[in-house]
Amino acid sequence: MLIWVGLGNPGAQYALNRHNVGFMAVDAIAEVHRFDPWKKQFQGWASTGRIGTTRILLLKPATFMNESGRSVGEALRFYKADPGALTAFHDELDLEPFRVKVKTGGGAAGHNGLRSIDQHLGQAYRRIRLGIGHPGHKDRVTGHVLGNYARAEMDDLSDMLGAVAAEAPLLATGDDVRFMNEVALRLKD
Repeated sequence: MLIWVGLGNPGAQYALNRHNVGFMAVDAIAEVHRFDPWKKQFQGWASTGRIGTTRILLLKPATFMNESGRSVGEALRFYKADPGALTAFHDELDLEPFRVKVKTGGGAAGHNGLRSIDQHLGQAYRRIRLGIGHPGHKDRVTGHVLGNYARAEMDDLSDMLGAVAAEAPLLATGDDVRFMNEVALRLKD
């Protein structure tokens, strides 16, 4: 069982925040790959399904971003999984908007959701970094991260989420490099 967590904040008022792009990514994966309906579980919303032969739990913590590790830790303990089974989808300030990169391990880079997971599980898990761009000055970071995507960005957001969902089978088999390449190719068209 792989556990793929989308990071975000619960509640309709946060639904289109850049900080919630992790929720959006797992929603897209659930829809494209016809996962089971979302249900309350592990202090969040969980959906199970298969991509190819791989069983996957999608998880959206309802603990708010800075406590995401509680929800994620509960899911990993339930499935007796180690952090290597975990993939976190999250917003990334240090990437151009709508760029997608994968890395395993590393620091939280100021991301409270990653920091919480690190505190509960360590850093040895895969991260899908979904670029939101930097607003240019540190004083504008909070407003940018917690701000909604602009109407003019919706097509690009939809394209990125569609590419991530379409290429998710490569993540399921652990082919991170090919996943990044295929997503980038889809986004060039």
